[in-house]
Amino acid sequence: MAKFESDGGTCDPSHGEDDQVKVDIDSLISSVESMMSQNLIMSDKCCIFRVPPILRRHSERAYTPNAFSIGPWHRNHPLMQSTEKIKLKYLKHLLSREPKSGVTMKELFESTREIEKEARSYYAGPIDLGAEDFVRLLVIDGCFLIELFRKDQDIRLREKDDPIFNMSCMMQYLQHDLILVENQIPWLVLELLFNKTAAANSEQSTQAKEGEPKKKTTLAHLALQFFANIFSSNPPNTDTPYGGTKHLLDLLRNWLVKSSENAREYDETEWEPIPSATDLVDAGINLKMSESKERSILDIKFNNGSLEMPSLLIQETTEVIIRNLISYEQCSPQCDDRITSYAVLLDNLINTTKDMDILSRSRIITNWLNPEEATQFFNKLYHDAFLKKYYYQKLHRDVSKYYRRRCPRWRALLMRNYLGTPWAIVSIIAAATLLILTIIQTIFTVIN
Repeated sequence: MAKFESDGGTCDPSHGEDDQVKVDIDSLISSVESMMSQNLIMSDKCCIFRVPPILRRHSERAYTPNAFSIGPWHRNHPLMQSTEKIKLKYLKHLLSREPKSGVTMKELFESTREIEKEARSYYAGPIDLGAEDFVRLLVIDGCFLIELFRKDQDIRLREKDDPIFNMSCMMQYLQHDLILVENQIPWLVLELLFNKTAAANSEQSTQAKEGEPKKKTTLAHLALQFFANIFSSNPPNTDTPYGGTKHLLDLLRNWLVKSSENAREYDETEWEPIPSATDLVDAGINLKMSESKERSILDIKFNNGSLEMPSLLIQETTEVIIRNLISYEQCSPQCDDRITSYAVLLDNLINTTKDMDILSRSRIITNWLNPEEATQFFNKLYHDAFLKKYYYQKLHRDVSKYYRRRCPRWRALLMRNYLGTPWAIVSIIAAATLLILTIIQTIFTVIN
């Protein structure tokens, strides 16, 4: 029998074959069939996702809570433990008003226990909590959010020692932590707890006009009022019905999308990048802020050489909310690419600080950050995100077609170089007058 030497030893070819024969093929088949028998399809209710590492690597802080853990995935973080007492304080204060409605803590836990399995199906990832611990978490976190939104709208509900409304940093933490895609609880849990405790908070109802019946305040309205200025100083309408909301981040996205008039989809996969703000101005295109105060920031229009955009507020939470909305769209099969398309458009428009200055002077962007920081933020906003459908294809084509025309560019060059200041205009008029008089004098001289 032939043998092969390797590294000072011998190797029998038949020995390798014997090892392969020893593998239990039947056992392998059985194990794979067992794995395939599991439910391999993601639930249609699944809407709370772990951020993929390819997106998380661009900005870890944009996906990690600072102080408040909502839901099961960040509850064990050391920084979150100090705020658990605040949640319990809010729950206690909420229940202290409940004798008016008769609801008890027991009823809150029993009602939540009935939807525990459905709530668990909202998470696209394992939850290392038993039913009892998971229900406790949902009730405490859910009641905290409800009480927070109610206190934000009605100052009479706030206690003198309220740790959130008396400390500015707490509100800053919440504006960041509550919009994270990993830091959510199902909306059906919030609505259940909100409806159970609504009778004790009937003072929240508002009266539109004297003599008319009181209008019931919804949970969606309270939540949107809390985040009213997160996108713009002129927020879109909050009275639109928001049925089918999955969680708080989904509500904020629906707020933008349903308030938008630009809902047309395009099937083409290729699109031409739009020139930067500086190039557009040089080509004679006018950039101006939309005058409508209730339009969504997604409503961008181009007409007769004018690009009209609603105002966008750039602040500390802007990068966080847009990144999490993009991550949510990337992970959810039920979401289209509306926010991702908006991020692509902004990235095309803003390449340098000069572009940022142009948009700021046009009041399209209200920048509360350093211009360099804001510019870099836009340039890296949608990296590694995949765009299935681009919602501004027609806008790009129209702008690019106008951009290539010569007359608007020459007109803009004339205005910028020769008619940009009052003294330049006076000089042009004086020179033209002198030229005309000279021509007239020459004509009379020739005639005589």
